[in-house]
Amino acid sequence: MAADITVIGAGLAGTEAAYQLARRGKRVRLFEMRPVVATDVHRTDGLAELVCSNSLRSDDPLHPVGLLKREMAAWDSVVIRAARKASLPAGSALAVDRDVFSDTITREISTHPRIDLVREEVPEIPATGPVIVASGPLCSPALSQSLYDFLGDKALYFYDAVAPVVTYDSLDHDVLFAQSRYEKGGGDDYLNIPLTEEDYRVFHAALVAAERVTPKDHEKMIYFEACLPVEVMAERGFDTLRFGPMKPVGLTDPRTGQQPYAVVQLRQDNFARSHWNLVGFQTQLKWGDQKRILGALPGMARAHFVRYGMIHRNTYVDSPRHLLPTLQFRKRPEVFLAGQISGVEGYVESAASGLMAGVGAARFLDGLEPMPFPGTTAMGSLAHYISFTGHGRLQPTNVNFGIFSPLPLKRRVKKAEKREMMVARAHGDMARFAHDLGESLLPVEAPTPERS
Repeated sequence: MAADITVIGAGLAGTEAAYQLARRGKRVRLFEMRPVVATDVHRTDGLAELVCSNSLRSDDPLHPVGLLKREMAAWDSVVIRAARKASLPAGSALAVDRDVFSDTITREISTHPRIDLVREEVPEIPATGPVIVASGPLCSPALSQSLYDFLGDKALYFYDAVAPVVTYDSLDHDVLFAQSRYEKGGGDDYLNIPLTEEDYRVFHAALVAAERVTPKDHEKMIYFEACLPVEVMAERGFDTLRFGPMKPVGLTDPRTGQQPYAVVQLRQDNFARSHWNLVGFQTQLKWGDQKRILGALPGMARAHFVRYGMIHRNTYVDSPRHLLPTLQFRKRPEVFLAGQISGVEGYVESAASGLMAGVGAARFLDGLEPMPFPGTTAMGSLAHYISFTGHGRLQPTNVNFGIFSPLPLKRRVKKAEKREMMVARAHGDMARFAHDLGESLLPVEAPTPERS
């Protein structure tokens, strides 16, 4: 098949970009280097494999990432459709069976008549033709070097960690209890390991003293603040974990009728409920110390680890120097950049950048000018943030209301009202933007918002 455009990388951003192009009648050649070239963290050759958490975070329609999901669904996002199909109980969050999620996207993309999936590495940016680079934060060394040579730049990076996964049957359910914080979602969406003050004190001391994996080249460990390893959080103070992933608020141990001093939560990781991941317990500890320290927690003495936590390097470019808010490179407008390598952070945000790049590239192929999504919307705010030239140094970010265009308020409003106003404005502006582009959005049914 003669292709109209090349997409490099079949992760969340690349598959979304390819799908958006194909549904607009474009012929796409989509390259994925796995399984020909492996990475340190992928374990399958499936497209859009989730290598970290299985959670796509909040599904509250008044939360920024909940709004982002609904905006993407209105544009017929293949990633959001697959996530809904693979969804698992997770309180107010959208969590997925990662294998079903990847299999669903792999099937739809690989069988699409206008998408040619090619399993081989692309070692350099093509010299000509429209291209979307969506190689992800685990971009191959060869393509990374080609990208930085093209930009005349050095790599920016941060280290990201993965949480362990254990089997349900290996846990001591006489110790654990099932409950979601404040009873959100189903009553058994989460399992909880209750800790006394002494349990927590011993656990904290062990984390701080444990041996960690360090980079081979001994470069500085820079972390994404919203996803710190638990041992790094422990180093920041005795109570840091208790006010973070181990916070006990909204939980009551049915055996004591009291709120525990601290908890470790586990979330369902697959449809069969056989695998559960430790929520917020991303770590760079060596595997032996993980087994020893986590195995010493109440109810974890016989825990069987399906996957240990691990650390990996995420690469991204200095997007404010090089990208337009349409995600085109300033020096080569026929080349688009999408995914975490562009400076967005998170599964949904990565897919959203792929969606925007796909829509823009389709217009480019039609001889039309790609238009930036409005900065008043969740999707548009991300593109405007990473291309904003006023950054001292780009810090990758999840979607948040702080990066949206500000509301022109003439009076003081409460936080909840302001959030509702921003969400309503986003939906209205997105509808008008789509209409101006000649696009038709799908109706999206929003669940009842959670008031707080």
